[in-house]
Amino acid sequence: MEKSFLSRYKLLVEFLAEVLGENCEIVLHDVNDYENSIVAIENGHISGRKVGDSLTDLALNVLKDQEKLENDYLTNYTGKTYNDKKLRSSTFFIKNEENEVTAMLCVNVDLSKFIEARDLLNSIIGVDDNINEAKQEEDLSENFTSSIEELIDSIIESSIGNASIPPKRMTADEKKAITNKLDEKGVFLLKNSVSKVANKLETSEATIYRYLNHK
Repeated sequence: MEKSFLSRYKLLVEFLAEVLGENCEIVLHDVNDYENSIVAIENGHISGRKVGDSLTDLALNVLKDQEKLENDYLTNYTGKTYNDKKLRSSTFFIKNEENEVTAMLCVNVDLSKFIEARDLLNSIIGVDDNINEAKQEEDLSENFTSSIEELIDSIIESSIGNASIPPKRMTADEKKAITNKLDEKGVFLLKNSVSKVANKLETSEATIYRYLNHK
């Protein structure tokens, strides 16, 4: 991706941050470099990230899912930081002349203060808002990590954690199902992911490759 083209959006990152304030993180990702995708970020204190950090799990999933890439943007989905801070996130897809996604402009609003205010009001008026919150968890969600290693571990742990039994007691079919699920999430777009998955599932790299080649 041409640096001059990306530079235009770097200015937009600064502009949006000034307009929206310190409660809103603005991030520009170059998707040609998964491991060091962040090329500009303002208010990084919200997620703890910086320039040179990696893509998120949602970004990988989107890059793997052609149907999502047909959209111009995704809006108002749930984000979560490493310390469980909740965010409302939106992503604009920056595409080239061939309509390929080359970068992503992300806006992450820190909901912490709003949630505190809501809970205070609910404690006064006695309203339980868990129903709407539970529904949102079923929709798009995103986890923010600083490194590619943390990202891989986060996706693998969440997938294995959702299984009813630990890896050492899983059958080959169960391990294959988790491998296919990880593939759908874009995990295997990342370097060294096969060895990490093999280690987590307590199997060999050759077995993981066999699962991927025989879906």
